Amino acid sequence: MKIHILTKKLLSFIVMTFVSFAVLAQHKISGEVKDSKGNPLAGASVLIKGLNKGASTDKAGTFSIANVAEGKYDVVLSFIGFKKKEITVSVPQSSALSVSLEDDTEDLEEVVVTGVFDKRTKMTASVAISTLGAKQIEAVVPNSSADLLKNLPGVYVNTSRGEVGNAIYTRGLNYNGGFFYVSMQEDGLPVVGISGLVQPDGYLRADATIKRIESVRGGTASILGPNAPGGIFNYVSKTGGTKFEGEVRARVGLEGNGKNPYYRTDFNFGGPLSKDKTLTYNVGGFYRNADGPKYPGYTLSYGGQVKANIVKNYKSGSIKVFAKVLNDNTAPFEFTPTVDFQNPRPAGSFTNTSSTLVQSQQFFVPKSITGGTKDINYDTRKVGDYKELAFGFNWEQTFGEGWTFNNNFKVSNKENVTMTTAVVFPFRVDQLTFYGVSGNVARFGTYEFYDPTSGKSYGTVQQLPPAGGGIRLIANNLSLPGSDVLPNALFYNPNPYNEVTLNDVINQATVTKKLKNMSFTGGLYFSSSKANRIAVTPSAQSFATVEDKPKSVAIRYTSLAGQKFELTTPNGIANIGASGFYNNEATINQTAFFLGHNWEISDKLNVDWGLRLESFKINSKFTTPRRTTPDSPTGADGNASTLYDNRLWTNNPEQSFEKKLDFKDVISYSMGVNYKVSDELAVYGRYSQGRKSPDLSYFMDIANQQLTSNISIEAQDIKMAELGLKYRGRNFNLFLTPFYTLASNIPNFQIFQNPDVTYYAPPRAYQKIETKGLELEGTYEFSTHFSVRAVATLQTSVAKEFTVYLAKTNGPADDEKVTFDGNKNDNIANMFTITPTYSLDKFTASINWQYMGKRWANVGNAFQLPSFNAFDLNTSYKLTKNIQANVSVNNILNTYGIMGWAAPGGFPAALDTQGFTKQMLEANPQAVYATLPIMPRSYFLTLSYKF
Repeated sequence: MKIHILTKKLLSFIVMTFVSFAVLAQHKISGEVKDSKGNPLAGASVLIKGLNKGASTDKAGTFSIANVAEGKYDVVLSFIGFKKKEITVSVPQSSALSVSLEDDTEDLEEVVVTGVFDKRTKMTASVAISTLGAKQIEAVVPNSSADLLKNLPGVYVNTSRGEVGNAIYTRGLNYNGGFFYVSMQEDGLPVVGISGLVQPDGYLRADATIKRIESVRGGTASILGPNAPGGIFNYVSKTGGTKFEGEVRARVGLEGNGKNPYYRTDFNFGGPLSKDKTLTYNVGGFYRNADGPKYPGYTLSYGGQVKANIVKNYKSGSIKVFAKVLNDNTAPFEFTPTVDFQNPRPAGSFTNTSSTLVQSQQFFVPKSITGGTKDINYDTRKVGDYKELAFGFNWEQTFGEGWTFNNNFKVSNKENVTMTTAVVFPFRVDQLTFYGVSGNVARFGTYEFYDPTSGKSYGTVQQLPPAGGGIRLIANNLSLPGSDVLPNALFYNPNPYNEVTLNDVINQATVTKKLKNMSFTGGLYFSSSKANRIAVTPSAQSFATVEDKPKSVAIRYTSLAGQKFELTTPNGIANIGASGFYNNEATINQTAFFLGHNWEISDKLNVDWGLRLESFKINSKFTTPRRTTPDSPTGADGNASTLYDNRLWTNNPEQSFEKKLDFKDVISYSMGVNYKVSDELAVYGRYSQGRKSPDLSYFMDIANQQLTSNISIEAQDIKMAELGLKYRGRNFNLFLTPFYTLASNIPNFQIFQNPDVTYYAPPRAYQKIETKGLELEGTYEFSTHFSVRAVATLQTSVAKEFTVYLAKTNGPADDEKVTFDGNKNDNIANMFTITPTYSLDKFTASINWQYMGKRWANVGNAFQLPSFNAFDLNTSYKLTKNIQANVSVNNILNTYGIMGWAAPGGFPAALDTQGFTKQMLEANPQAVYATLPIMPRSYFLTLSYKF
């Protein structure tokens, strides 16, 4: 018994001894947390990674975490409004920690260089500035480079056509769609020297090389951007640092509501090239292969780019040399057949993933038919081929006594060959319009429609001479697919061929003189663009079944005399060389002088003003086709029974013209004032007048109709006023910008057809558009783990003066002048995007909620496009210190949100949306028209390795 008691005591002693040693082995981590000025931060979070232990700082900024075993630990310190900091702590500590956290004011305090006379922060700038950092860019999977801008206030972004061919505009400036009023830039210079022939998003790709995006809306963009009164969007590339580091991303996805594969790889790395680390380099790019959100039956997007730069920093300046090689193929999406103007939805069995691009088509267009200088091997699988070689440098030099010189230079060669169907629209084959677009009116006899692959007949239609009325059409046993969309119909497919080259030389030089409390900046901008476009639009016509991934349909014709003819090739191609050969060449020189003055009257008050004088000159020569009549009886193949190659064209004599705007014609100015009420609050006001020259398409479209005698050249006038309220708190940042825009002298140049198939222009009309609105951008951090970012635009836009002509029959005799003064401007909506984000140590998740309000479909206010909501999900998890996984779902609810539309009636009526009136809608409310929706739901998984 005594032995048992002794044993129990001994065991108790041993256990207590071990417990005592264990307790003695426990330590603590303690210290203090301060801001960058040395002030204590109360309530800062201190977390030991890998352990469920942490603490918050007290009023004195001190903390203590007890019961920590001996060893090394990674400790994360964070506080709202400050950057997280991670340090390694050895336990036991040799001394208490003393940690300073840096302000995290990226949204409002990041220094920007775009659209300002000298480097500015948001709190000191008198202009609407927004930035997107690398983290914000990495967190999403954009449809295109332009798609990233939907997270900016005041910016209308339509990326429903895919990676290229989109539209961006600001503050009601939506004339001519596209990028007409804004300057899309890469590292401070425009992507293209002249807009209109090629769109900048064809040569701008957002990949791992992008460090941030800086944007300026309105204001000084009129002074510091070429022809950009609406704003400047500058995609700034990464440069190498003082140590070697980089990133590789591998992304796989399923687009088209989870049906179509997507593969992409991005990379970027850089570092020092010299021992003193003053010479650095950076190289990056991407490669992508995808079937597309709307799979047409062949790969829709494939290719990539490589960018590189070398930077030499020295005591009084720096030199950066850069280069880019782009070789990418992608195609814009066509519109979706739609019914119901009140509640638009895809017609019949079509959905937002349906493709109306005809399945793979290949055919040969000989120059002997078009009258051109080259044969064309047409292949829709090549889609749109974009190539660019670019080289340039940026030199910044200080000379002492406040003088700084900066020169930014770029030379580039861009090429684009596009071979995709366009303006796809259904026509009933038992109605005369179908025979009009195909050039077969009054070609009497029987038309048989059949599958060129299997030979299966879809039925016939007889076209018979008038008998007591008009031409008669009699359908027999028609069984064409797509009767749920439009009975007895085929898709009409023009097959345009466009080959474009654009050689740009762009240079911008500035000299800045800084005095004690002011600075002066003078600059010279020059660009010379040599453009050439070869076009056969269309190069042929084809017809296809009305269904997803349409199949070609061949047509056989039997005359009333019983003779048989093939209207199409064996693979369904008709009217080869359909429009003849166009060749446009132009040289465009733009020169601008600008001056800016910035005056810091006091620590709180800053005033600036700027002036820009710009000249524009175009020299152009062009060749247009003339159809040879009558058609060749045997065609290019010498076979009288094949009618698809019987149209022949020759060239009209070469013509030329020269037009210019002098410096006195394009004068822009802007003035603003910023008052900093406190460190947290500032206000600004600005008034600007920007002048805008025409783009290149304006001249070439008129030239191609041989209407050069009617070409006039005027600068548009854009007046803009804005106010700004900026608040920067510890956990709350807010930008409020009311604005007013008056766009005047906007030409509405229309082209109509005469009875003899020549062209004429109705009298010129000039439009005036007024827009009022409010932009909002803000963030609120509820805690270190949860924050919300919101951007919004509330606006209304009115056509103060707006006149169009409606063409009826060919010729000007019955043209009708229609005035829409006082109507609402089209495509101007209230918009907002709200992004709540939740983050832990390794995990981050956010929802991007985009709202697009209803807006008028055209200035005639025929009907309204409905509002819609769309949601994107983005999550990330750090698997290791270097590896991160991202999961994204775009358009979670698979919303059919309409961003564009085409009028009913087929080609060419579909293109004239402004000519579609309320009366036309009321006369046929069940008409099939076309809409362009946002991209369907897609899923992406991205693995990133940073080193």
